[in-house]
Formats: sequence, structure tokens, C-alpha cells
Amino acid sequence: MAAKKTTKTARNEPPPRPKMRPMGQLAPIERQTIEKIDTLARSAVEAVARGENPAMQMKMRALSNVSFNEKKRIIELGDKTQSREFFNTSMARKFMQTFLIANRCKELVGEGKTVSIRQMYYLTKHTLKGTSENTFEGQEESDPIIEDLEVTIDTLREELHLFANKRGLVTGNLVVNDAGDEIDLSKMGRGGWGIPSICEEKELKFVRNDAKFILLVEKQAVWHRLNEDRFWQKQNCILMTSEGQAARGVRRLLQRLSGELKLPVYCLVDNDPWGLYIYSVLKQGSINLAFESMRLAVPNVRFIGMSSLDYEKFDLPSAVEIKLSKEDIQRAQQMKKYPWFADAKWQREIDALLKNGFKMEVDSLLSKSIEFMTEEYLPKKLRDRDYLT
Repeated sequence: MAAKKTTKTARNEPPPRPKMRPMGQLAPIERQTIEKIDTLARSAVEAVARGENPAMQMKMRALSNVSFNEKKRIIELGDKTQSREFFNTSMARKFMQTFLIANRCKELVGEGKTVSIRQMYYLTKHTLKGTSENTFEGQEESDPIIEDLEVTIDTLREELHLFANKRGLVTGNLVVNDAGDEIDLSKMGRGGWGIPSICEEKELKFVRNDAKFILLVEKQAVWHRLNEDRFWQKQNCILMTSEGQAARGVRRLLQRLSGELKLPVYCLVDNDPWGLYIYSVLKQGSINLAFESMRLAVPNVRFIGMSSLDYEKFDLPSAVEIKLSKEDIQRAQQMKKYPWFADAKWQREIDALLKNGFKMEVDSLLSKSIEFMTEEYLPKKLRDRDYLT
């Protein structure tokens, strides 16, 4: 019997193209995404046919093109655009990379497959035939190109069938349906439920909610401490952790919970400029992702702590003090100038941080007792409405 033939991919060539589904089998949003990518490609081909320099226009993702919308209380991307041209030595590489990723995304949508942004890097990385030039040298090159593509064709990463590694945990009195599986978040044990990278309505639905509010904590260690004490059960809430700066999945889930279920959101972060920044990104959005603020920002989120005023208010010991670094001081002074921190209460908070000359971690509350955070600190803060907005 003859041996079965196998097709080998040349060592430095990209992998073979997948089989696309007929357009009639695609969901409306999938057809729309493919049409946007085709329109982008068609404009470049037509420019070449006319003997012109192919180029694409995209909104500038820079501080100079970002503003704070006082009415909506979010950071928004402006209308300034920049051109990315093929016949420009400083732009040609990124021009090629943009179309390379756009083509792969079209194939993903057409095939009905989803990959991580890390996997997209490998899907599009290869050595150009007859050269030693790679299409991408590292993921730090491909990730910004994905964001550029989102802005250029006004399409979300999730609609391009891309996701990032999930980060964040949640537990509490909420039942969800995740891609057909019903999950009771009050029965997730010590580990909690890992927040998916994609939290859109199509994949994630809210089945039943009995919680009265949401508490998001910066650190996983703090989340575990509160979860072990079943804080979410005692206070009838949803307990989340962003595990540092919140990923897009965490921010989207928080925004949906706040908007669709009308739940108040409280944020507990370290008492330092970086904790305040994590809070501000949740509240107003970020400069880098200003084009997504409408679906990621939660303007009504409340800062419950740690406050610079908590040191004396809760009689914390001097051992919890961590001296502010030069970078901490500079960052705090910068944040005083942000329009969303212009309120007198926020100016007082940041001034108190600088006057103290030290920062504090949420974990330092355990210096009072291991249950202090659960039994005294947070209940008092909630009861006294001791928070900033």
C-alpha cells in the first residue's frame, strides 16, 4: 500500500490559507467586518491601478488627539488623522504589517475561528522569500498594529475574532450564561470564575442577579482574603479583581454590569499614584484605548479606598508606611492636573498623599487584624458613604 502523501509548508513561508465559509453562512456582524477589510484592501489596489501611492487614513492615537468629555465624563479620541503610506520608507513596514494582519483577520472571521493576539503574531510572522527579513520581530510590533486596524476600520478586536489571555476573577450573587453554559458565580469555591477576554452580549449573558453592588479590588491577594471571608455573601455583592491594571475583558464586564444591571461600583486600590491611575482608567478610559471608552469606561465608579486620610481615620500603625519615590511624587503632581481630578475633594486627596510623604498598600489593613478589612474597614466605608466619585 502506497504511503499517504503529506503536504509540507516551506520552512520560511506562512501557513496555508484556511477554507472560508460562504458569506450567506456568516452572521451580519461577521459579513460587515469582512466588508470593511475588503474596502480597505480595495482602496489600496485601486490606488496602485491609478499609479498613485497606496495609503490608509487612521485616527491618531496620541495625547494630542484625546480630550475629556465633561458631559459623558470619559476620555474620547478626536478627529485628527494620520496617513500610513506604502511609498514612504518610515511607513512601508507598518503599512505591510497592517494588511498582513487584516488579511489574517478576514480569514479568521470567514473560517469562524478565534485566536489570541499572541497567536496572531505567530500566524503572521514569517521570513520574506529570498530575504532575511521577518514580517514581525516581536509581539510588541504586532499588538499596536491590531489596535491601528481597529481604529482604521472602526471595528473591535473581538469582531476581528481576536482575544487576549484572560485576567481577573469574580465571584458573587450572579448567574451568567457563557457560550451556552450556565454558571452560578456564588458556587465557584476559593478560585472564583476567570473573567473571559471577550465579554460581549453574544457570548456572555446575565441570567439572574441578586447582588446590590460590585466591589472591584486591584490585587488578587486582597480578592482571596475577602473571598475566604465570604465578603460577597455577607454584603450581598459581586466581588471582582482586575489583578492590576484592568484588562479589556474586566473593563467590559464591569461596564456591562454597571449599565445593564444598574449596580453601583466601588473600587479598592492601593494608596499610591498607580492605584489612582487604575481607578481613573476604569472610570474615564485610557488614552491608548480612547476609541473604546464608550464600551469600556464606567463613569459612575466610586473610589472607596485606600484613601490617604485612612491612615489617621483608622489609626494605622507607622509600620505600614512606604516612602514615596521621586517617580511617585512626579506622577501625583501630574494627576492633580487631570480634568477628572479637578474636584476639590480629589485635590484634597492627592494633596494628603503628598503631605503624608508615604503610600500604603491595601494589604496593610491586616496590621489591625486579619478580618479588619472584611468586618470593619469596608462595612464602615459603605455605611458612611465614605467614597470619592
